[in-house]
Amino acid sequence: MNIEAYPQRELNALLPQRFQNWFALRGWAPRPHQFELLARAQAGHSVLLIAPTGAGKTLAGFLPTLVDLEARPKRRPGGAHRGIHTLYISPLKALAVDIERNLGKPVSEMGLPVAMETRTGDTPAHKRQRQKLVPPDILMTTPEQLALLIAGSDAQRFFADLRYVVLDELHSLVTSKRGHLLALGLARLRSLVPGLQAIGLSATVSDPDELRRWLVSQNPPGNMADLITVSGGAKPEITILDSDEHVPWSGHSARYAVPEIYEAVKKHRTTLLFVNTRSQAEFLFQELWRVNDDNLPIALHHGSLDVSQRRRVEKAMETNSLRAIVATSTLDLGIDWGDVDLVIHVGAPKGASRLAQRIGRSNHRMDEPSRAILIPANRFEVLECRAALEANYLGAQDTPPLVDGALDVLAQHVLGSACGAPFNADLLYDEIRSAASYINLDRHTFDRVIDFVATGGYALRGYERYARIRLTKEGLWRVSHPRVAQQYRLNVGTIIEVPALNVRYVRQGRGAVGRGGPTLGKIEEAFLETLVPGDTFLFAGKVLRFEGIRENECFVSNAPGRDAKVPYYGGGKFPLSTYLAGEVRAMLADPDRWKRLPDQVADWLRMQADKSALPRREDLLVETFARGERHYMVAYPFEGRLAHQTLGMLLTRRLERAGAGPLGFVATDYALAIWALGDMGHMFQRRQLPLAELFDEDMLGDDLEAWLADSWMLKRTFRACALISGLIEKRHPGQEKSGRQVTVSADLIYDVLRAHEPDHILLQATRTDAAAGLLDVRRLAEMLSRIRGRIMHKHLERISPLAVPIMLEVGKEPVYGAASDSLLLEAADLIEEAMGE
Repeated sequence: MNIEAYPQRELNALLPQRFQNWFALRGWAPRPHQFELLARAQAGHSVLLIAPTGAGKTLAGFLPTLVDLEARPKRRPGGAHRGIHTLYISPLKALAVDIERNLGKPVSEMGLPVAMETRTGDTPAHKRQRQKLVPPDILMTTPEQLALLIAGSDAQRFFADLRYVVLDELHSLVTSKRGHLLALGLARLRSLVPGLQAIGLSATVSDPDELRRWLVSQNPPGNMADLITVSGGAKPEITILDSDEHVPWSGHSARYAVPEIYEAVKKHRTTLLFVNTRSQAEFLFQELWRVNDDNLPIALHHGSLDVSQRRRVEKAMETNSLRAIVATSTLDLGIDWGDVDLVIHVGAPKGASRLAQRIGRSNHRMDEPSRAILIPANRFEVLECRAALEANYLGAQDTPPLVDGALDVLAQHVLGSACGAPFNADLLYDEIRSAASYINLDRHTFDRVIDFVATGGYALRGYERYARIRLTKEGLWRVSHPRVAQQYRLNVGTIIEVPALNVRYVRQGRGAVGRGGPTLGKIEEAFLETLVPGDTFLFAGKVLRFEGIRENECFVSNAPGRDAKVPYYGGGKFPLSTYLAGEVRAMLADPDRWKRLPDQVADWLRMQADKSALPRREDLLVETFARGERHYMVAYPFEGRLAHQTLGMLLTRRLERAGAGPLGFVATDYALAIWALGDMGHMFQRRQLPLAELFDEDMLGDDLEAWLADSWMLKRTFRACALISGLIEKRHPGQEKSGRQVTVSADLIYDVLRAHEPDHILLQATRTDAAAGLLDVRRLAEMLSRIRGRIMHKHLERISPLAVPIMLEVGKEPVYGAASDSLLLEAADLIEEAMGE
């Protein structure tokens, strides 16, 4: 379909007159891709629209809905309420609210008979109940709310009139367990409404065909939605801060650049400052207020803050009453609030697609360039920022590939299916395999998941509490008790939050006695357990004094002007994308590209080349040197912190067996350092321990299994799988388990299953999760394969310039072996020596 070849009168015929008048009154004309999506949708097709920021994706996605509703006959007085016409699903609650606000304007200005509402975890229960009785025409919601809706006994009636599902920021939805839950929800909707059409919207996609298959039923396999791709748009204007200040060797605060960041804020109307973690957001917000001599209105926005505080910030953005907003990923998707004319990214973006997404929040129009400044926090991040900038100008995308659907999510969906109505296993299996995420699910595994939901598995089947579904005489599976359905609705979803407590104000010195003050948000339980009354910490942009804990609440008072601890937030940093890692290695290997780097960074690389070496793109550089009574090995794989941590764990086991006496290791996104009592450099040179054997791919076999058997990591992963699958429930009617209670329950079950049913379906899910997530085994395997026969060893007399950043890192992992008595007590001395060099 070449929409541009159509005469304008035929294109206009697609739009009702009041739509044409609305566009004309504003001097606008629908863009070709908006016409094309409307035409394809009216022809009955599902569509994926890939378009740059500001291209009008939202209006394009909703045009089929609005045109259809405009032509729909009015409901007769006293007639039955219609069901939902269009379901809009987004990854963020804030995005659903934003779309309702932005779409409401054309709807009201055209006088369209359209009712729109949001339904998220923040929606009051009475409103959610009313929506089920009197559904709006367009419901804007999240994957979790969809799971709840399809698990209702009235799902058939509620969705009877559904015609479209609009999925915004699709690339962000599909790559996680939330995406797996959503894929199963869509499969159920297609069973309820066979003619359902899906419209996917995205700006950053590396493999469009994956998403085209994901949008439609895979029965038969290979079905794909139509594709509309919009090219063009103004090229972004991105710069990297070339600071006059000394760029740190390591660290993530970017404190050195705060005065220059503040000067950039003063020169623009509204600046959005992105960071990668919540603790960085708190730190940067405080630092900006410290230098805010002009008393500019600056706000903070991240997921741990109370919803009322986030909504106040969003309202202030909408009215253009803020000069700067410090935010995490809570604001990096699609949101178009106010007149943001500059994005500042503090710290490396970790991915080319993530950077494109975030800078698109500036000048949110297709024909105006987005403006962004990248602020690297350390010298390696300068290289990463340069690689991300060049990737952005090339239009390179590095969104992660799709993976097979998780089994713990499948178990949750099976239970949800039974909560809605008794199901036939054969029909449910066929429905599930129509979802792209589960097309590879074999029947044996499916039956094991059914058995797990019905009994808990072989080792747990003697306990009545794990019998959540039962087989009826008619051959249908139903919930074993109404209480099970109630528990399911309280615990649905795949987002596993780190155990956290509410933070509530009291007067100083009152402890938990003076209850009833305002709530600021939630802070991780593990962090609060390290505090004693009187300690201070940073949260919600304030310095707070810890007063005490009672039940599930932490009580605080104001402590202005005091030094503060910074809270640890679960989730951590984003992983460095494979694409950017490769580009950083290519930059290191090409001195011609150093000309585009700040002088102090280029000089650092030249010093490295002179004193040691720089690896070629596909090589691995390994340096060894002595310092004090310790011997060090530093490797530079550039494969991300997760893969490096796994590599460090496995290498130290091998070094222990070889008699090197490893003491500990530390991993960053760029490098891995191991220190030991033995001289590893001499061991490599004398071939007592050949490097090729040390880095052999077989470490991912027995060594990995042996380490996992002793590791706390599988227990941590099992806890998440147990919560998602419903084996353990965090929330009960009128009460909620503490994080410690959930962990104790999970650990007990984990030990029972490992001892009595090591092939349990949930242990299988746990190992898969750990390999893909916390361990990043796939990426490590690819790296070990890449460097085979390409390892470069430099045995040095002293630390190299490239090794200084990792030697300054904190948070080193101890290794418990023959040298465990020594551990890491010399960390402070090591840092001083490295700084001195």
